[in-house]
Amino acid sequence: MRDTVFFDGSDSSARYSRFWLLLVLASIIASAGIVGDSTATVIGAMIVAPLMTPILGTMLATVLGDRANLIRSLLLVLGGAAAAVAIGFAVGLLAQTAVLAATNAQVAARVSPRLIDLLAALGTGVVGSVALVRRDISDTLPGVAIAISLVPPLTVAGLVLESGSLAQFLGALLLFVTNVVAILGTGIVVMSVYGVSRLTRHRAPGDTSSPSLLRPVAVLGVMLLLIGVPLTLTSVDVTARSNLEGTVQSVGQDWAGSVGWTVTGVSTQGSEVTLHVQGAPPVPDTAGLESALKAAGVNPDRVTVDLSPVTIVKLSTAP
Repeated sequence: MRDTVFFDGSDSSARYSRFWLLLVLASIIASAGIVGDSTATVIGAMIVAPLMTPILGTMLATVLGDRANLIRSLLLVLGGAAAAVAIGFAVGLLAQTAVLAATNAQVAARVSPRLIDLLAALGTGVVGSVALVRRDISDTLPGVAIAISLVPPLTVAGLVLESGSLAQFLGALLLFVTNVVAILGTGIVVMSVYGVSRLTRHRAPGDTSSPSLLRPVAVLGVMLLLIGVPLTLTSVDVTARSNLEGTVQSVGQDWAGSVGWTVTGVSTQGSEVTLHVQGAPPVPDTAGLESALKAAGVNPDRVTVDLSPVTIVKLSTAP
């Protein structure tokens, strides 16, 4: 396990060069995939990304009480994260339009993390840790890399920061930190179950004591608590927004049907919901819609109606 995740030994130079090469390439691929809104490209970047290695190294060094490798692995995680954000920012400078959640599905999926994302990260962290301990299931690591999604949130953070959205930048960073803490927390638990802490190196001849896990477990517990608070708030906000959009769309469809128009979609910007409706002229009166929204418990002041008159001409073949 030490040979797998630690950056020391005679081949450390090769391991460092491989890490930085793959990180830069993964960040470029992820940024390009996000700007192009390509899921397949982003998945490819997840597989190439090498950040899982120093994160698992941080976890193993914590369990073994290896201070040198703990510091080394932490610096690689922080440095790699900063480099990925910087590359995302640089690619954003090349993009012709702003890359934000309102116009890009890849960004929207990574700037509003919820408690369910923490649950997924915890499960994925267990799989990654078990795969590190048991060589017979180590072939699952590519799937772990896809599921945990480390580099894409970082490049999203750089892209949205360049586009001027601090809130979305913080949301993407929260997703990354959530994944990292989940890997560390579940990894320490898995290593304890497998008794890896008993394999710690001897600090002096005859010293077979294992490092205490009380302090790192307490720190990780506090980190999980701190992460859980914003994730809970985000989950509540997303749920409330989804319920509001559903109500507005349902009421809007009933009203649009009564005037011969059609609802084409619902979007949210901040606290304001926009109902997109189109149909044949003339433009209908919205007083009935306002009354229906009030009856459904929705404040009409929060709703904007986008009325788009369209003219449909049926072509016929000349005799």
